[in-house]
Amino acid sequence: MLVAANELSLNADSVIVDCRFNLADKGEGERLYLEGHIPGAVYMDLERHMSGPAGEHGGRHPLPGAADFVATLASFGIGPETNVVAYDAHRLAYATRLWWMMRSLGYRPPRLLDGGYLAWVQAGGVPASGAEAAVPPVETAPNQPSFMRVCDIEGLRTAQAQGATLVDSREPRRYAGVEEPIDPLAGHIPGALNHPWQGVTDDSGAVRDEAGLLAHWGDTLEADSLVVYCGSGVTACVNLFSLTLLGRDDATLYAGSWSDWCSYL
Repeated sequence: MLVAANELSLNADSVIVDCRFNLADKGEGERLYLEGHIPGAVYMDLERHMSGPAGEHGGRHPLPGAADFVATLASFGIGPETNVVAYDAHRLAYATRLWWMMRSLGYRPPRLLDGGYLAWVQAGGVPASGAEAAVPPVETAPNQPSFMRVCDIEGLRTAQAQGATLVDSREPRRYAGVEEPIDPLAGHIPGALNHPWQGVTDDSGAVRDEAGLLAHWGDTLEADSLVVYCGSGVTACVNLFSLTLLGRDDATLYAGSWSDWCSYL
């Protein structure tokens, strides 16, 4: 599931996807890509490529239609069995969104660059600049898949009524309602436990070892059913990735997350 920075050259047959993004400066990721990226990498934008149009409900980064995302992947040369390596520079915050979406559609999940772009540079990687040549597209399958292990607010309510454990992946101050820099209301969904997504990686952005991940999850790992959310369904995917590393690949993403839930209040 992970690729070490010094092993990236062993994945020469892979499509490499740069997922860098910044919620506070939405053009920064592509600018950084053009300034310097892993040679051969294509750039995939959180909002243009990995989200659908936002509405009154559904959250700030709703999932695109499955058929639309399949077409997007095909335009990047990615089919269901394509080897993909994804990276970002934000402790897997955006690369795991791509990982979750592809896995949810039944595609071969991307491997993620452990430590991200900075780890690759520090390992001696020499960046390329400017845009890469277009990747030859692949044909889409006639039977389009749909996203799995995902719920909307009604699915969330049903899961809670059936005893599911709800996990809030945001920072502790946002979970506690002390501050809310993005959404109109502060707080968390009643009953949710807080496991901040940053706990999956260390300060360098590398994924913690098994002991560190077990400590991050504690007793929550033993819950019968898990539903994970964040602010808009993006950084929750870091927690979902870590759960899969620990063998819990059955957790559900509440895709609209807090930005959807509070839109009904």
